Amino acid sequence: MRYEEFTIEGRNAVIEAYRAGRPIDKLFILDGCQDGPILTIKREAKAKQTPVKFVTKERLDQLSETGKHQGVIAYAAAYEYATVEEILDNARQKGEAPFLFLLDNIEDPHNLGAIIRTANLAGAHGVIVPKNRAAGLTAVVAKTSAGALNFTPVARVTNLAKTIEELKKEGIWFVCADMGGTTMYDLNLKGPIGLVIGNEGEGVGRLVKEKCDMVASIPMKGDIDSLNASVAAGVLAYEIVRQRLG
Repeated sequence: MRYEEFTIEGRNAVIEAYRAGRPIDKLFILDGCQDGPILTIKREAKAKQTPVKFVTKERLDQLSETGKHQGVIAYAAAYEYATVEEILDNARQKGEAPFLFLLDNIEDPHNLGAIIRTANLAGAHGVIVPKNRAAGLTAVVAKTSAGALNFTPVARVTNLAKTIEELKKEGIWFVCADMGGTTMYDLNLKGPIGLVIGNEGEGVGRLVKEKCDMVASIPMKGDIDSLNASVAAGVLAYEIVRQRLG
């Protein structure tokens, strides 16, 4: 199901969006505002675990497209999120071992869109992202994915490390990308697998990395020390594809 809007401004509009079940990626609220409608929005945000930022009026004015934000602006997803179970069902329906992408701290929407596109072409059954410190399913992501977002489900979870623990019970192994890991060609990447990708600056977070079964590095011969996150995802994904085909 696609959602056309992205920015929602004004107290009633945001409250109605929550009550209609719209997925909200991020909420900006005027710092210090404590009236009734704002308290209602805060309760809804807490119940839905929406990341909230308290900002100045000047910042809200900068973000506002209408000039009538009333102290609150919500960033809504351009597409509806799937659940992790729906992603696993996708694999079951195809009669295939699960192949998942898990993204840690991918905040650039262009990177996210490119990774979703790669996930689709590599035959992955879905992408999992955290709620915090991550790009949402914005119109930019949809455009960069070149239509892949219509076919590849994306789930959003509160805790990526805990999700990995739960998915291990389904028999899925996890490999994360890190320059200090074992060369990817020396790893067995067949069977049910989750590919964990972090951002270029920090890589995969420590807690998430500790949950992974394998750490894979990409051989590099150049003079710089890292690949763009979406390129690294593509290189590792297609080594997984090669081994699955073999």
